[in-house]
Amino acid sequence: MARKKKKTVGRPAKGKSRRFFDDPNHEETDEQGLPSDEAGRRKIKKNYEELLGIRVEKLKGRVLNREKINKNIDGVYFICAQCKKICHNLDEGLVEEPHSLLNLCSACAKEKGIKDTAA
Repeated sequence: MARKKKKTVGRPAKGKSRRFFDDPNHEETDEQGLPSDEAGRRKIKKNYEELLGIRVEKLKGRVLNREKINKNIDGVYFICAQCKKICHNLDEGLVEEPHSLLNLCSACAKEKGIKDTAA
């Protein structure tokens, strides 16, 4: 009796194009059209919101996590002391209030009249 050919796992389908690997200007995007790194930051912020829940009020103004994006750029997740949103320094900006040493997003700092000294 003849056996069927086994399909190998991980082999790409014949009709699929790999042209995007060759294109140096290609930037991965998700469903919303955002670059993949920005979409990843949004997912992480959403996870922080779900995990922290009601403790955001207690932790406002604090740094949640630091990440190394590359050799020169550091990323910081923090809770804005005024609007109590979870922010990232590359998306919303990071400003440390000089008197209370609490972290603010750049929109809240501009509203308060504090100049951006952290950037």
